[in-house]
Amino acid sequence: MANINESLAKLLEIDGATCGAIVDANSGMMLGKAGTGIDLDLAAAGNTEVVRAKLKTMKSLGLNDTIEDILITLGKQYHIIRPVVAKPGLFVYLVLDKARSNLALARRAAQEAEQALQI
Repeated sequence: MANINESLAKLLEIDGATCGAIVDANSGMMLGKAGTGIDLDLAAAGNTEVVRAKLKTMKSLGLNDTIEDILITLGKQYHIIRPVVAKPGLFVYLVLDKARSNLALARRAAQEAEQALQI
């Protein structure tokens, strides 16, 4: 099992990874962050709203399911949001340079980091 700093360090080893965070979706506050490139405090708060909106929509639709991950594709970046199954209310947030990353490998690495995370 990995702690927050170990998990974030592992995520930043991914080709094209620029920054990442572990976020409390109940408050929008970060438990940890690593890397550079964007304002992670602002991103954590904004992506908390993304997670809340998706959960609300799923509930309204009567979907009895869970979010594996949320992918946001920008012109130059990928943003991956992955809820932490073992700790409901937390999510892993990862930003990748689109030109230097392999999306499939990055999603797999985010999954592995989420599963290994010990809080």
